[in-house]
Amino acid sequence: MIYIFAVHMIGGARHEHIAKVRWKNADDGSSGESTRAEMVDFIGRKGGSAYVCAGNAHVAKVGIVDGNQSYLRTHADGVWSDNLLALPRY
Repeated sequence: MIYIFAVHMIGGARHEHIAKVRWKNADDGSSGESTRAEMVDFIGRKGGSAYVCAGNAHVAKVGIVDGNQSYLRTHADGVWSDNLLALPRY
């Protein structure tokens, strides 16, 4: 399970413009950076789990929105949400 803590945007400010993310692995403490395509593959095809933490307790799961180019978006309490867009940029 990984936690995404920062996003890199290209060409706009919406979910479709998230080009890369920085993450930390909750199991082994490793960290890294992945492209949107790599994260879509990790979550969608490899069954990986990614989350965004908001504050101390609220956690939102990252899902995939299918389209011309699939993109990442959080899904909390049964509703698509904007937690990724609230993260720091790099």
